[in-house]
Amino acid sequence: MENKDYLNQLNDIQHLMNRSTRFLSLSGLSGILAGLYATIGSFIIYWNRNTFELPLKVFSPSFNFILSIAISILVLSLITGIVLSKQKAKKTGEKIWNPIAKQFLINFSIPLLTGGALAIIMIERSYFDLVSPITLLFYGLALINASRYTLETLRSLGILFLILGLLNAMYPGYGLYFWTLGFGFAHIGYGSYMYFKYDRK
Repeated sequence: MENKDYLNQLNDIQHLMNRSTRFLSLSGLSGILAGLYATIGSFIIYWNRNTFELPLKVFSPSFNFILSIAISILVLSLITGIVLSKQKAKKTGEKIWNPIAKQFLINFSIPLLTGGALAIIMIERSYFDLVSPITLLFYGLALINASRYTLETLRSLGILFLILGLLNAMYPGYGLYFWTLGFGFAHIGYGSYMYFKYDRK
């Protein structure tokens, strides 16, 4: 009986330590939905590929169409992530905005914004084949950098994005396919894993 009490106490201590050092409000369902948004957006671009004027030029109708799809995916993913993470935090009795969440966001944002700035520079210089690998690589770095403040499984997702980004750099003509594998299918797979392992409990 005493051993059982000790185990319960150890579990409680571990839970308290995780809550004080880890941002645990990330929603697996938001990962699934973000992946679905990216997959749908990729298919829309693929279905309309024959209408694009080549070579692609900045602010051309084709470029603006692709850019609008990308921005829509980003906005939908952010809104979904915030709403579902708030719901999860409320359900578990945690605060979504705390010092750990702040550190998570800072460490996630620095590589992400750097990659976004570099991608914009590549777009302005018409190096469109580099945009997809850059976004994959820097997103992977952002995940790895932020994983120390949340569940370690986020690091594995980040490494997968690095691999996809490097492969995409080797085969630059297949950017849309690698982008779909990463932001689409990888997010769906990771979100499903998180949802069934943690969120449903």
